[in-house]
Amino acid sequence: MSIHKTVRRITTHVLQEMKLNGEKIAMLTAYDYSFARILDEAEIDIILVGDSASNVMAGYETTLPITLDNMIYHAASVVRGVKRALVVVDLPFGTYQGNSKEALSSSIRIMKETGAHAVKLEGGREIVESVERILSAGIPVMGHLGLTPQSIFKFGTYVVRAREEEEARKLLEDAALLEKTGCFAIVLEKIPAKLAGEVTMSLKIPVIGIGAGPKTDGQVLVLHDMLGITQEFSPRFLRRYHNLYAEIKGAVQTYIQDVRNQEFPNEKEQY
Repeated sequence: MSIHKTVRRITTHVLQEMKLNGEKIAMLTAYDYSFARILDEAEIDIILVGDSASNVMAGYETTLPITLDNMIYHAASVVRGVKRALVVVDLPFGTYQGNSKEALSSSIRIMKETGAHAVKLEGGREIVESVERILSAGIPVMGHLGLTPQSIFKFGTYVVRAREEEEARKLLEDAALLEKTGCFAIVLEKIPAKLAGEVTMSLKIPVIGIGAGPKTDGQVLVLHDMLGITQEFSPRFLRRYHNLYAEIKGAVQTYIQDVRNQEFPNEKEQY
């Protein structure tokens, strides 16, 4: 029987066993109690409380403006809805870059104030000191390489990363370094599928892809994108499993019509 079917709670150890057993890992983002509860009951393996909350929940253009307090609020809401999934929380921009002491203190706040199970950081060699310090406190760390949205102003664009040989070589080196440092898993975002496959094969830890092809150990998407709540974002890697934008809008329009036509509430809907 599949490992993820036999366990009552997903842990970093379970994810490692899934990789060894060739079982794919399913991961989605969530930012509130209600959606987290649905995802957990559907038996998602990992819930990422992503800094993408900056875009889909707060309406910002990038992930940069969201604060640590914002992330703690969202993560605590998610954890209250979860019994089975592993909950990973993004450290937001400005809470770990270039300062390993701040990285540790940010991570401790997240773990103490939310009840989450791990944190995620973007970057390779430049964040190793922060990863080491966080791990020294017993806090599991997930890495993130490839397109790192917190560095958008350095890249200047959201194009596919690591197409050139030098950047691909650095990514392979960074992935190996993050594994050696102690990360329990790595997210690869928007890189060539062949390279993602190479990274996945070269590492013992699980590799989760987003826009990185099918050869990774698992996949992650932003919940609001895959449910079709957001409409303006349509990269090649996104599969929309629903069009909730249209469904919700239609339901609201019907409600408005019923109120205006005095068809709601009816006799059965009053006391």
